[in-house]
Amino acid sequence: MAANIITTEDLEQFKVELFSELKDLFTSNVSGNESQEPNQPRWLKSYQVQRLLGISPGTLQTLRINGTLPFTKLGGTILYNQEEIHKLIQSNTRNPFNDGRK
Repeated sequence: MAANIITTEDLEQFKVELFSELKDLFTSNVSGNESQEPNQPRWLKSYQVQRLLGISPGTLQTLRINGTLPFTKLGGTILYNQEEIHKLIQSNTRNPFNDGRK
């Protein structure tokens, strides 16, 4: 049986390709470009929403309690509709050059 020798350059190339594939995968999941059936929402768990929005568990709980972010509870798991999260982000977008102040 012939032995394969892996060089440092091989490992560097593998790393570059791996990170590129992971970046593409992450980008398609976050932007919603992944293939989904029409009318089928993408549901996210709490930890995914926290990472997506960069918020703490307490802040996420506050958004649930005050009705800012709709959710569904299935058994002991709380799920969030990805479309609702994007709507929340869009509705809170501000234009710093036209914020209504004079």
